[in-house]
Amino acid sequence: MVKDKLRVAVIGCGRMGQEYLKAYTTYPDTEVVALVDTQPERLQAVGERFGVKARFATPDALLHSLTPDIAAVVTPVKYLKYAVLACAQAGVKGISVEKPIAATLADADAMVDECSRRGLILAGGNLQRAMNEVQEAARRLQAGEFGQVVGASVHAFGGEISGGGCQHISVLRLFAQAEVEEVLAWGSPSETLMQDHDTGLSINGVFRLSNGVPCQVFGAATPFRGVEVWTDQQVLVRWDWGPPEIFAGLDGSGARKRLEVEYAPYPWSEFGYLTGSIRSLVAALRGEGAPWVTGHDLRQALEVAIACQRSAQLGNVPLRLPLADRSLTLYPSPYRWLGGDATGLVQSTAEAAGKS
Repeated sequence: MVKDKLRVAVIGCGRMGQEYLKAYTTYPDTEVVALVDTQPERLQAVGERFGVKARFATPDALLHSLTPDIAAVVTPVKYLKYAVLACAQAGVKGISVEKPIAATLADADAMVDECSRRGLILAGGNLQRAMNEVQEAARRLQAGEFGQVVGASVHAFGGEISGGGCQHISVLRLFAQAEVEEVLAWGSPSETLMQDHDTGLSINGVFRLSNGVPCQVFGAATPFRGVEVWTDQQVLVRWDWGPPEIFAGLDGSGARKRLEVEYAPYPWSEFGYLTGSIRSLVAALRGEGAPWVTGHDLRQALEVAIACQRSAQLGNVPLRLPLADRSLTLYPSPYRWLGGDATGLVQSTAEAAGKS
């Protein structure tokens, strides 16, 4: 679709936006052509740091001046929908958003559906689902190398079930190659159940996946904090916030035997799992596959989180997905929703300029 360098605009120049800038200014096939930020001092400091002269206070001002090939939207969650819809309506070919995608299901729907209707790519951002090793383990599972997945579990699904918990749900869906079809949940502590945000909420429960696989959910950390799937050939694949571990068979003591796995190297790995998010989006824009994290993935993670809280509120009632009420809302932590500028975690101009 695009032969020359892809022109990138970064919308939101805070700490995470600067990580995107480090990556996009390193790659030989991308060029950062514009920045957007509401804070003029930070906008100037970051622009000078990365050598970007086109700087705008709003997405509208940017899009009135130019239409980039990629818009990396790295604003607080409250402002994602506005920026994404503006970019989509302006014809930006590839748009990426950070996590979570929204607080309200209807807002997530609006972004995903608008991009789909226009034939544009909506990608997700800094999720471990986009880690090269996670993707490789998933490909091996999908190829049937380890047998058929017959069970799954999620560990430490608590604290921020929509903010950080989208990591768990995104890896679970990838490994199981299935959607979460039904949620049955218990929440604790009790005072967190009726709040409108996910801070401090811990979920125990059971997910039923669309392929019939049951998934046990543990709110607190067991010895692990991530996602496990196991197969009918006694293989267990475990993601625990890093490259997946793979176990096959049992040792002499009856414990699972860990395999030594050599994952294929991945270029530009110094940018962590953000690398896979960005590089798979770039590849998709060139007609080579799909992003490793999509807007749909982020919407599904939000819906599971909302369903978990709602099931627990109703007294552990099983809820089928998709949820009929798209007005249901679960806010992330104030830092994710409003950003550091509004929650006392302001980045200094010197730090934004890369001088501290």
